[in-house]
This record gives sequence, structure tokens and C-alpha cells, in this order.
Amino acid sequence: MIKRLTKHGNSLALVIDRGVLELLDIRADTPLSLTTDGNCLVVAPVRDARRRKLFRRALEAANRRHHRALKRLAD
Repeated sequence: MIKRLTKHGNSLALVIDRGVLELLDIRADTPLSLTTDGNCLVVAPVRDARRRKLFRRALEAANRRHHRALKRLAD
């Protein structure tokens, strides 16, 4: 998807399509993180710590349960 910046007062704005916002569960009040590697701009929703903690637990459980298969896939 190619987008252009639009003028918004003295600033520039990036308009994100509704479909992308819905896919990422981003609403007007969702805080966004902006990072860059010097070439690319990454815009990502900031998720609460509770959600990250649940994800980390699920990831650790999957790693414990499937560590042999994951190791074989990595090799």
C-alpha cells in the first residue's frame, strides 16, 4: 500500500485506512509507538503490560511443550 502525507495545520499527517485500523484493533484513543531504524518508520499500537504478560506465558508454554520440534525446524 502506498500512501502520501497530507497537510494538517503546520504538520503532516498519515491517514490510515479503516481496514488496517480494524485489523490491528487501533482506535482513536489507542496509543501508538513510532520507531525507526534510520530507513523505515514503524508505527505500532502500544499494548498494555497485561496483554504482553499473557502472550509471554503462552509463548513459554508452547516452547516448553514443543521445544524439540522447534529445535529441529531451526536446524
